Amino acid sequence: MKRFSIAVLPGDGIGPEVVRAAVEVLEAAASGFSLDCREYSVGAGEYLENGNPLPPETLEALKGHDAILLGAMGLPSVRWPNGVEMTPQIDLREELDLFQGVRPIRLFHPSHSPLKPEIAEGIDFVLMRENCEGLFAARKKGGSRTPEGATDVMRITRHGAERICRASFELARTRRRHLTLVDKANVLPSMAFFREVFDEVARGYPDVGTDRVYIDAMALFLVQDPRHFDVMVTENMFGDILSDLAAGLVGGMGMAPSADIGDRYAVFQPSHGSAPTIAGKNVANPVATILSAAMMLDWLGGEAAVSAARRIEAAVTKVLSNPEILTADLGGSTTTTGITDAIKAAL
Repeated sequence: MKRFSIAVLPGDGIGPEVVRAAVEVLEAAASGFSLDCREYSVGAGEYLENGNPLPPETLEALKGHDAILLGAMGLPSVRWPNGVEMTPQIDLREELDLFQGVRPIRLFHPSHSPLKPEIAEGIDFVLMRENCEGLFAARKKGGSRTPEGATDVMRITRHGAERICRASFELARTRRRHLTLVDKANVLPSMAFFREVFDEVARGYPDVGTDRVYIDAMALFLVQDPRHFDVMVTENMFGDILSDLAAGLVGGMGMAPSADIGDRYAVFQPSHGSAPTIAGKNVANPVATILSAAMMLDWLGGEAAVSAARRIEAAVTKVLSNPEILTADLGGSTTTTGITDAIKAAL
């Protein structure tokens, strides 16, 4: 029987609660394979305890596991001297070269969306975010700061743009065969270059339809008619912003799973942050983390793991189809443990 080694990074705030829920569901779904989960301390809490949010020995240990399941990291009150929060989850993407930020967005019940039902029903798309370049590349190098001002530099390379575009076309082939490039090519030379690379890669995928939308227009279109879109690919910062907007269309960050995938390693986590104001209250929505765990099984592969992923997704769909089962972020009173138990029962 296949045994998967999983590194578990509960992290900060509500991270431990939602990760615990996901691991429970994984264990309930495991059939034909087993999981060997080992926890590591990473995040703002680890920094306060030992002085480093991502210890080098921990990073090295993570490379020995088959996959990484992450809760949430960072606390608003814990910052570096330059004023920015600690983001070891971003460090992981860069250190492990996890260039694909995969953000599936799916509506499980019309009541979860702030949009009108006739617009919201059927929302099902994937945002592909380039994870290792773009505007985020300047956070450790490439930018400058003086008492008079600060500059961040957007970095787009041919290598980075080609591989995220190619991965997006490959994903589109498994779905509805349509890919939308989101950029700002009318203003920024870096984005015009990104579009040139996209167009070059597109010629190798004549079976996939394409269109190109500016980032500001996409923010409008996602609210007006999100059902039009299948797979979208964009730069790092644009992807970060659109991820939150897209999550809001289907009920909020607690409904938005994600995967950060490279050629060798992968991290699976909810799109939300650590939400320290609700930590420990048993009200956090674990659905995004549970669905991220299902994505992890898909990525690990093998008939048994993929089958378990489908069963987890089906269980979540069944539970969320009941409009009376709503966590606090969806306007209800179902607890973290309550919805987790319901999903396990549905399995």
